[in-house]
Amino acid sequence: MSYLVLARKWRPRRFDELVGQEHVLRALVNALDSGRVHHAFLFTGTRGVGKTTIARILAKSLNCEKGVTSTPCGECDSCREIDEGRFVDLIEVDAASRTKVDDTRELLDNVQYAPTRGRYKVYLIDEVHMLSNHSFNALLKTLEEPPPHVKFLLATTDPQKLPVTVLSRCLQFNLKRLAPSLIGERLKYILEAEKVDYEPAAIGLLARAADGSLRDGLSLLDQMLAFGAGKVGEADARLMLGTIDRQYVFQLLERLAERDAAGLMASVAAMDEHGPDYGQVLDELASLLQKVALKQAVEDLPADEIWGITELADFATAISPEDLQLYYQMAILGRRDLPLAPDPRGGFEMVLLRMLAFRPAASPDGQEPPAPKATTAGHVPTRPARLRPASPKKQRSAATTIDLTDWRAVVSQLGLQAAARQLASHLSFVALDGDILRLTLDARGQALHTRQLEERVAQAVSQLLGRSVHLDLEVAQGAIETPARAEEREQQSRLEQARLALESDPTVKALKDRFGAVVQPDSIKPLG
Repeated sequence: MSYLVLARKWRPRRFDELVGQEHVLRALVNALDSGRVHHAFLFTGTRGVGKTTIARILAKSLNCEKGVTSTPCGECDSCREIDEGRFVDLIEVDAASRTKVDDTRELLDNVQYAPTRGRYKVYLIDEVHMLSNHSFNALLKTLEEPPPHVKFLLATTDPQKLPVTVLSRCLQFNLKRLAPSLIGERLKYILEAEKVDYEPAAIGLLARAADGSLRDGLSLLDQMLAFGAGKVGEADARLMLGTIDRQYVFQLLERLAERDAAGLMASVAAMDEHGPDYGQVLDELASLLQKVALKQAVEDLPADEIWGITELADFATAISPEDLQLYYQMAILGRRDLPLAPDPRGGFEMVLLRMLAFRPAASPDGQEPPAPKATTAGHVPTRPARLRPASPKKQRSAATTIDLTDWRAVVSQLGLQAAARQLASHLSFVALDGDILRLTLDARGQALHTRQLEERVAQAVSQLLGRSVHLDLEVAQGAIETPARAEEREQQSRLEQARLALESDPTVKALKDRFGAVVQPDSIKPLG
């Protein structure tokens, strides 16, 4: 019998088996139990967070022979066939391989016909953003007025590429990346069910390497079982993932705490014999610094699977909070700049030496911090350079520098993505009264307005202004000037310029005169 990978064997088949995404499950369960099920759902999020899994469970909930329910039986013919991927009324489409408009029209030609077996005909379109503009146009009419027996479940990793007209016709659910703790608990549960021994530190490493994707975590676990001959140990996990032994990271922080430059360089030389990825070493060092800072702030911090609680307590006592914050900032900034260094080891060493060279201006008792120990290879200044706060004359609050009346410029600085950016683009500034930011919402963007998206916009504006603000939105009665309308006008202008340039092109004129060629207006797109 062929081996079934863990990601498929342990794929959730009920809503209560899913890990995380409670905000999505609550909405779907309530909709199913109340009978208020929308005709089109859009699930967005990075890879491996449960988009298609939730869509398949929803399809099963709609077609369970015991009735529409949030807890499908899993035993009837419909439930079993959906689980096995052979239910005739669940049409799964990979949009990446069917981008042509003819493919979409062929697919939608059968929408009008009643389901063959189930209660609903369910279309699950994965990576829907890959459809062409013509395909979206073909899909749009059906999304707007679908037959009562049809449900559309769309999934994508890149919702920014979806037309607003499609977004406005779907209930959108943004699935978040899973925390390493959630992934780790799921991996432990599976290993215990599979009766496989494991070391908690190894699970912690795999959960962090999964980078928010449970499917990636299960794939790594499969790889780990093959690499470790059926065992999951920390040493094998580090070797497989290419991470450095944590004892080296402990040594680095010990030398930093002692301000021992010679010992620090000796530790780097010993570590270099194993050919480490210095970017990963900085990641490990930053992770340790963050845990030590937490230990300082929370004395009864629970035990950590990777970093021992005893070592964390020792470092929390030996290093001042100010130094910890400075080391952490230098570690993450050094990680960013490491590719720019002439060689990785040299860049890594410079990050460590920078940690020794700079110190907070003074300790809380007013004494100067100790100087680093001199190395045998050269001279280290007896008094390190100090970081000083900026002069009060140079400090200005962000509100004094942000012109909220230029709302389009503000939107470009908010760093919002997907639907939240689209909502912000359909707003227009009215006034800022204390901590209340009054905005007008264009009626065209009203379908995008949800409490969750409004809070995301408010958080982004608060971060930009450097103080907390709350939004007060009022829907406009008529057309108003918004960034979305301005961008639309600019796009139309660029399109018109492209059309005129094409019409005046000598080659195009020659093709028209000689062969009777006709320019298709829909095929014209401006460059840039």
